Amino acid sequence: MPLPRPLRFLPALTVLACAPQPPSTGTPQARPPVELAAPAGDEWYRHAVFYEIFVRSFQDSNGDGKGDLPGLISRLDYLNDGDPGTTTDLGVDALWLMPVFDSPSYHGYDVVDYERIHPDYGTVEDFERLCAEAHRRGMRVILDLVLNHSSSQHPWFVESASSRTSAKRDWYQWSDTDPGWRQPWDLFSKGATWHERNGAYYYGVFWGGMPDLNLKTPAVREEVKRIASFWLGKGADGFRLDAARYLIETGGGLSGQADTPETHAFWKELAAHVRSVKPDAVLVGENWTTTPLIATYYGSTARVPGGDELPLNFNFPLAEELLEAARTGDAADVTVKLAEMRSHYPAGVADAPFLTNHDQVRVATQLGGKAGSLATAASLLLTLPGSPFLYYGEELGMANGTTPNDEAKRTPMAWDASAGAGFTTGTPWFSFSPGAEHTHVAAQVNTPGSLLSRYRELIRARHASPALERGGLKLLTPTQGRAPTLAFLRTVGDERVLVVHNLADVALTAGPFELEGDSSEVLFADPSVGSPLRNGGGWSVTLPGRSTGIWRLR
Repeated sequence: MPLPRPLRFLPALTVLACAPQPPSTGTPQARPPVELAAPAGDEWYRHAVFYEIFVRSFQDSNGDGKGDLPGLISRLDYLNDGDPGTTTDLGVDALWLMPVFDSPSYHGYDVVDYERIHPDYGTVEDFERLCAEAHRRGMRVILDLVLNHSSSQHPWFVESASSRTSAKRDWYQWSDTDPGWRQPWDLFSKGATWHERNGAYYYGVFWGGMPDLNLKTPAVREEVKRIASFWLGKGADGFRLDAARYLIETGGGLSGQADTPETHAFWKELAAHVRSVKPDAVLVGENWTTTPLIATYYGSTARVPGGDELPLNFNFPLAEELLEAARTGDAADVTVKLAEMRSHYPAGVADAPFLTNHDQVRVATQLGGKAGSLATAASLLLTLPGSPFLYYGEELGMANGTTPNDEAKRTPMAWDASAGAGFTTGTPWFSFSPGAEHTHVAAQVNTPGSLLSRYRELIRARHASPALERGGLKLLTPTQGRAPTLAFLRTVGDERVLVVHNLADVALTAGPFELEGDSSEVLFADPSVGSPLRNGGGWSVTLPGRSTGIWRLR
């Protein structure tokens, strides 16, 4: 769900790295390096590359202008054709489908039937076929599961609102008077959260059309677990959990409406249930907040490696800094954010980095469509630890639409230069984004140096290196002062991979980095990136502006 961006959080602790920056930036006093441990456990999702899809905008199969599941199935080979010997597919490991359940809205975040696919998208049988075809190609599929609220048209709510003595009255929260709570994500919000119906008030933190489910009621919790089991049985490999911070309220105000102990307790309960049904299924939390609070949603690592609550949580603060670094050519705040993660995240958890998603203005628009900035953003995202998420069209440099509403962030995918852009033979449900006539798959798929080619090559480099795919990180760039280059070492077992990004628009030399090894093997390098040179006790490398080099050290 769209939420206002939180205030930028300034960490209380800054840890300095011991390796120097390029000579022009000076050499700070050596201190312990920032290190992030490799994700614990061997579950697939701890190192997968995910791809977020709005089904309505991906591929139409029947000419009605709306994307659907059969259309998505027809495009699976673009995402991953299952053949590691080919290079024309993107190579992602998993798909996240935005809501596909029956709903009265275009976006689907107000569900009226949790066991029925939206008629625009197809049927449950189509979903089962999608999972089978994705699995055959080596991809997993996770569903957007909206548990914080339902639609006000859901039969549960209709029954709950019908009478004070309804059997489902306590499936939602009701009050005889308006308690006056405001929306907890904005200190100055005037948005009401209690809404009148039949002489009483019900709680709906987003708006009246989305009443919050009352997960304090045991019957609701059991029904939610049953629904999760249903979709796992149909082939789903896990769930993305919308508005995960706002599940169970204990009173008004931020402390009572967000991040409550009861919310954490329920996520642990659901996680244990999901593991009992499908041990390798994943839960991904949308917790749009600060790093210390996001860290709490992993839960305890004492009993379950990687945490007993939500094993993946979107890293909103890091996403903001990655885009800022790509925009400004300065990675200083990225290094500070990595240090902050080291201070707060439990050791061994898997991060879920991303650039933007369906609630945010697209990357290409935020970065002004600048090729160098878009290349930098891709390189940063796909070389960091954890499980990166890509938003559909991001790999093409797809721009935002021109309207101010959320539909403009979710415009149809452009596949070619035809009238319907290869998306539909009819009239698209929403206009294509500006530049779709040349920013499309066909224009980039066979073009070396295109943004799509860059994403494919970086994902393949990631899959070719256990250290890149599932290793830890040792930061080589200081967390103090300007950082036109960003360097780190990715390690797992005996493999050590040096990653160096030049974010500036001009050539720079990075290093020397005091690392072991006598030779280097290139895993990815932009044109004109020099090989790392060993001079005395350290490695140095010269890179053109806006370029990246990745080498295995031996």
